[in-house]
Amino acid sequence: MKRTAIYLLAIILISGCREKPSPVITGRNITAGHGMVVSAHPEASKAGVSVLQKGGNAIDAAVATEFALSVCYPEAGNIGGGGFMLIRMSDGSSYMIDYREKAPLGASRDMYLDEKGNLKEESSTETHLAAGVPGTVDGMLKVHGKYGRLSFREVIQPAIDLAVKGFAVTEEQAGSFNRNREYFLKMNASLPAFVKDGEWKAGDVLRQPDLAATLERIRDNGRDGFYSGKTAEMIIREMKRGKGIISAMDLAKYEAKFRKPLTGVYRGYRIITIPPPSSGGIILLQLLKMLEPWPLQESGFHSLKAIHLIAEAEKRAFADRAEYAGDPDFIDVHTSILLDQKYLKRRFNDFDPDQATDIKKIKAGLLSGHESDETTHYSVVDKDGNAVSATTTLNNLFGSSIVVEGAGFLLNNQMDDFSVKPGTPNMYGLVGGEANSISPGKRMLSSMTPSIVEKDGKLFLVAGSPGGSTIPTTVFQVITNVIDYKMDIRQAVDTGRFHDQWLPDYIMFEKGSIDSLVLEGLKGMNYDLKERSVIGSVNAIEILPDGKIRAGADRRGYNTACGY
Repeated sequence: MKRTAIYLLAIILISGCREKPSPVITGRNITAGHGMVVSAHPEASKAGVSVLQKGGNAIDAAVATEFALSVCYPEAGNIGGGGFMLIRMSDGSSYMIDYREKAPLGASRDMYLDEKGNLKEESSTETHLAAGVPGTVDGMLKVHGKYGRLSFREVIQPAIDLAVKGFAVTEEQAGSFNRNREYFLKMNASLPAFVKDGEWKAGDVLRQPDLAATLERIRDNGRDGFYSGKTAEMIIREMKRGKGIISAMDLAKYEAKFRKPLTGVYRGYRIITIPPPSSGGIILLQLLKMLEPWPLQESGFHSLKAIHLIAEAEKRAFADRAEYAGDPDFIDVHTSILLDQKYLKRRFNDFDPDQATDIKKIKAGLLSGHESDETTHYSVVDKDGNAVSATTTLNNLFGSSIVVEGAGFLLNNQMDDFSVKPGTPNMYGLVGGEANSISPGKRMLSSMTPSIVEKDGKLFLVAGSPGGSTIPTTVFQVITNVIDYKMDIRQAVDTGRFHDQWLPDYIMFEKGSIDSLVLEGLKGMNYDLKERSVIGSVNAIEILPDGKIRAGADRRGYNTACGY
């Protein structure tokens, strides 16, 4: 009896000496000591941090965040879409998984053209034909199986709980649901969870039982819970209803792919980013390499000289994107040449410090496909220094607005990211190149640019953004804001931005981001200017010199950081 009492007392004393778990803190601009998740929705960030607190690593938390976003951020979070995830482990090793969607096996080069060769209106955006084969589920299972620490059941459960119990929609979401109501009604045979009798208001609870059941099938059966069995049958049934072409064979054959990250050096900082089939990493590294010889800090933030330099570099990078970028499994992208320092120096030889370069004099090429702003990015760092930077999308807001009946998730309209008619402007005024033409099983070109920065061999920044073609230039500006202009991550993320993508031929800028005298100076240099309310929506993390983790959750949108 005495021994038992002593044993129990020892357990109590040992338990009392254990470190109490650190409290969770939530906000846009927080600093934490152990782990951090920054995403587009507070519930998704909380889901990721809850997994970190259970002993999961950054990959576990990223997978939890991804699945949670499919529930609480249906605007872009998804299991019916795809994306890219970049990983840097605490030992400095880096990895990348490509879970970008693929063209169905029944796809063809001219599938969106009529008998006269003209683009059939909305055929690549608002029909079942617009959907690529989803990659998110396979990507999450593969990356978790290779690098995760907790069981998959523990990692996906927060998303299931969110779908079952529901969550309070944000004011911004309520507005999105209301504005998209007519599309949901038009595109679906039965009412999806996103439609209610009246208008949505901030604080209304959204419950998604069909999506919860789909996530449970993935939890219990892994890949077979989505790419075969009941969920796959629902996808095929939905395709038949809308004359889509994703088949059982497409689902069975889809595979996410591990690829080697791209790396570069900028002013002594090591940049890690992603390779094709996203053009974002190449553009980011090209911009940094072209501009490294120029002292941006001396030019001044958003000065006439600095904006002119950056815009000219952006034009050249996007011209190269048009000519060379595509799926590396189908074409040779010539990445090493595009990132060669001598090549990039030659590209900038015709730079005129006093005048905008006529785009006709910049090497001709055909600009690749549009990607909507409705993408989402999340960043994760754990207590051991492992980091994840991931960007995922359905393409347009709510993808095609088509919900797979009975399964509760939205179909992407990612096929529009191909050059649906090479050489001819699409509905967005962009033209596409042959390198990104449609082919069965091919991945469509992307602009997503999840990135990680090292300083002196140690983790320093984790960043990424939605924003379509503005993604790489947004990430570029955040990185140079920190490195060149000595901003902390909060300032670097929240300050105004601009963008030039060669075609259309103008500088896009956020309202109030550039001084009026500078704008007049740019007009005098023959730049056309176009004001825009928002460019990008960055979710980033900075590692401070004392090892603490600082969040940069963009003021644009409802981005939220959660840490402990």
